Amino acid sequence: MTKMKAVGLHSTGKLVNFETDKPTPAGRDLLVEVRAVAVNPVDTIQQPANDGDEPRILGWDAAGVVVETGSACSLFQPGDEVYYAGDIMRPGANAEFHLVDERLVGRKPKTLSFAEAAALPLTSLTAWEGLFEHLGAAKDGNDGKTVFIVGAAGGVGSIAVQLARHAGLTVIGTASRPESQGWVKQHGAHHVITHTAPFAEQLQAIGFPAVDAVFCLNQVAPHWENMLKVLRPMGKICTILPPLEPLNFRLMADKAITWSIEAMFTRAKYQTPDMIEQHNILCELADWIDAGHIRSTMTERLSPINSQNLQAAYEKIRSRRTIGKIVLEGF
Repeated sequence: MTKMKAVGLHSTGKLVNFETDKPTPAGRDLLVEVRAVAVNPVDTIQQPANDGDEPRILGWDAAGVVVETGSACSLFQPGDEVYYAGDIMRPGANAEFHLVDERLVGRKPKTLSFAEAAALPLTSLTAWEGLFEHLGAAKDGNDGKTVFIVGAAGGVGSIAVQLARHAGLTVIGTASRPESQGWVKQHGAHHVITHTAPFAEQLQAIGFPAVDAVFCLNQVAPHWENMLKVLRPMGKICTILPPLEPLNFRLMADKAITWSIEAMFTRAKYQTPDMIEQHNILCELADWIDAGHIRSTMTERLSPINSQNLQAAYEKIRSRRTIGKIVLEGF
């Protein structure tokens, strides 16, 4: 069996460099030669391998080249350049070669490097599904409608702001520091306020007594009543984190507000019949990128892909002061 390099989470909780068997694709799986991976907060909270098991390979943002396809594949062929987030129930992409279902994979944008492309899939899928599926925004023709993005400077927010702006929505974002407020403005927000003060007064001051939709990318409970107060009757709210504390639904019921939760890994985890939508989204996003409407959120590139650089990236993410995405490139 041919071996490959990988980085994994050991049973001791430490990231380690190791070698493991190179996988073989079957069915609808692609075997991708990984060129670059990005780091997300979800990586930093994963459980380690069990005692006696191989280190657990993490990493759910990748770009690379298809080298082999399973017998049932029809979307890609060897030599195709791709990007994807993959499936959290399977080994991740922090390895030289990676198996991924082709229905979760998109063609890499032609105008981006592998590193720039690797920064995008997880956050872009979350932002796209949240805006266009859960909140019901159209991909164009939203003139006059507003979306209020709580936590707009983070990985998902940086993409959500761009998608919403290109779709014609009036975009109001929150960010707490001057540098993060500047980042949100650079990515297309019409207005930026802080999430460390009540929303209603700040929105009133810039001419918005209410908003049509709220996309909350921060913890839910600390902002719950603030968000409901500024959301119009029969408006929609989408969150990406489960509430950690009990919520008061009285105002939500009074306004007939619709609440949904976006979880990017749901389609892959439960093998939903529409799983191929993630392929479609990533391919359409690639078209928007190549047309100049959306740009990569990569702000730092480390090389090579190894345990030392991954550990450094994890520590930066845990500080909760990073802006943009950290990408590792090459073995």
